Amino acid sequence: MSKTILVLGGGTGGIVTAKELSKKIGSKAKILVFEKEEKNVFAPSLLWLMVGKRKPKQVYKNTREIAGSGIEVILGEIEKVNPEEKSVFVDGKEYKGDYMVVSLGVEQVTEHNLNEYGHDFYTLEGATKFNEQLQNFQGGKIAVLVSALPFKCPAAPYEAAMLIKDFIRKKGLSSKTEISLYAPEPGPMGVAGIELSGAVRQIVESKGISYYPEHQVSSVDENTLSFTNGKTFDYDLLTFTPKHQCPSVIRKTALIGKSGWIEVNRNSMETDFPNVYAIGDITFIPLEMGKPLPKAGVFAHYQAETVAHNIAQEITGKSPDKTFNGDGQCFLELGKGKAGYAGGNFYGSPLPEVKMKKPSFIWHWMKVWFEKYWFFKYF
Repeated sequence: MSKTILVLGGGTGGIVTAKELSKKIGSKAKILVFEKEEKNVFAPSLLWLMVGKRKPKQVYKNTREIAGSGIEVILGEIEKVNPEEKSVFVDGKEYKGDYMVVSLGVEQVTEHNLNEYGHDFYTLEGATKFNEQLQNFQGGKIAVLVSALPFKCPAAPYEAAMLIKDFIRKKGLSSKTEISLYAPEPGPMGVAGIELSGAVRQIVESKGISYYPEHQVSSVDENTLSFTNGKTFDYDLLTFTPKHQCPSVIRKTALIGKSGWIEVNRNSMETDFPNVYAIGDITFIPLEMGKPLPKAGVFAHYQAETVAHNIAQEITGKSPDKTFNGDGQCFLELGKGKAGYAGGNFYGSPLPEVKMKKPSFIWHWMKVWFEKYWFFKYF
């Protein structure tokens, strides 16, 4: 008998889950992907969009394009999730499955009226509007703000600051412009270790970017950022990361853990409910060092491959035999056509074993290639 698999969310994790299942057992299962956004944005490209290296239409595809070969796309807001019954409600209609994979990512919340004064570069609209402002910028103070922890893609604010710096350099406005980055965390990408964190900070500051760690924003007005440590800074142009939290539809379920996120078996991505899995940014996976696994698309991708493989094994009468081992990598855009590349095992004991390769043009073009590969393979 054909099985039904509910995939909640059409981001990185959801797409990879659906496509891998389709490839392995397309004729033996009905794969339903639930997604609220018709524009399916490739998030890493938003950094290029905000500095004019991409046009908006170059960084997204229509979500419906992932359909086919056993995959059906249901566009709409998920109103209720019932992990006990493996069911979801969308626009008043109930869908039931034999398996459920929750890959809803994070819910972005804007605090301190930031949307009134700045631009959220984690969204298509925010990155586009920031670029419009940047193109007309004639000098002054530019602020890159991390408004709250945790946030997805730990390298993104640092990449944003360096790409903005490169844009300003090319426009000949370096002598008229100050770029500052404010973050609540004690250092960049801290979960990757002291050595890598220090290396990223050194690169950022070597470009003339002022970096202010351990600065938690407390209020914002038209030209001033205020922080809980009592310090204030003026700005003329602001871009920011929003607060990230577990989606409200999941917070209403028994899937939620003490962390405020879905807590899973870190190797199989199983939840406490039979045949219900969770992957990607919506999960909380504690590491031995005391910090959680970062929220990053690469982990959602590998976790999706693990879950899809094991579900396919079960459906075809075989034993699940694939595990997610904590490996992950990311590119770090530095400007001037160069990028760094960091990767390793985040489940390393007692600390993650993560190293960064020497920055080069090659890593930048590898990221460009991956962007094209993503759209070609999955849409």
